[in-house]
Amino acid sequence: MKVAILDDYQNVALSFADWDSLDAEIEVFTEPFADADEVVKRLAGFDVLVAMRERTRFPAELLARLTALKLLVSTGARNAAIDVDAARKLGIVVSTTGYIGYPTAELTWALILAAARNLPAEVRSMRDGGWQVGVGTGLNGKTLGLLGLGRLGAQVARIGQAFGMETVAWSQNLTPEKAAEHGVTAMSKEDLFARADVLSIHLVLGDRSRGLVGAAELAAMKPTAILVNTSRGPIVDEDALVDALRRKKIACAALDVYDTEPLPADHPLRALGNTVLTPHVGYVTREVYEIFYRDAVEDIAAFQSGNPIRVME
Repeated sequence: MKVAILDDYQNVALSFADWDSLDAEIEVFTEPFADADEVVKRLAGFDVLVAMRERTRFPAELLARLTALKLLVSTGARNAAIDVDAARKLGIVVSTTGYIGYPTAELTWALILAAARNLPAEVRSMRDGGWQVGVGTGLNGKTLGLLGLGRLGAQVARIGQAFGMETVAWSQNLTPEKAAEHGVTAMSKEDLFARADVLSIHLVLGDRSRGLVGAAELAAMKPTAILVNTSRGPIVDEDALVDALRRKKIACAALDVYDTEPLPADHPLRALGNTVLTPHVGYVTREVYEIFYRDAVEDIAAFQSGNPIRVME
């Protein structure tokens, strides 16, 4: 059996699980694939693929070209980049792994604090031999707006409350009663964007959320506001965001996710001074990787024994 571990950017996958326990030939790919043709060319002949979240897409037409593929393991509980129905029709088993969400909530606060206190510029100044270059903003008494109040949004809310922030939220199905369970005030989307000093996105990407934050929503925000996105890039209209940042319609965007990943080297977001950018590392922690790769090995062993586990429905 040939196993490919995909998109292991840091080249660490083999250190996080007992891959030697598998009766398999294993190859690690540490760079993203340029396009679907390269995926097919590089992965032809592999029986098992271990996909890291949504870094590589597997639409129906691509899966049909991977004629040797029998098992596709996706780290995490769901993967919008895999056409699961097509895989099932082709006889490809799709298995998942466990996941923990708190590292993303922690990174959300790292981004909020970095943006509020102008940390990228201050760190650069110190490394360049300088000293103070800006004036930060405190969070106590400010309003934290949450676009989505699910498991992650609720964790972010609790930390905001510990900072002394007022916490408010909106999502399509959020009720005042559900928000109150977390000490949060539910309000309309219009009021959320208008009132938030920090607006943090915690929605699943789907038809209803794609492009949800567009030019109108950004225009409604305070010029002093910070937009934070650790969810999925396409929830925000990227062109509208770049325009708002260039014209300083909002103070800062702190982003961990993008429409295209890895973010192209010449992308305009990289050149803007009022951004805090990280390379989709919300889940990239030792604790998460241990779960991902340990469970991936279990999935492969179970498949080899004829009893697949954690099969995605």
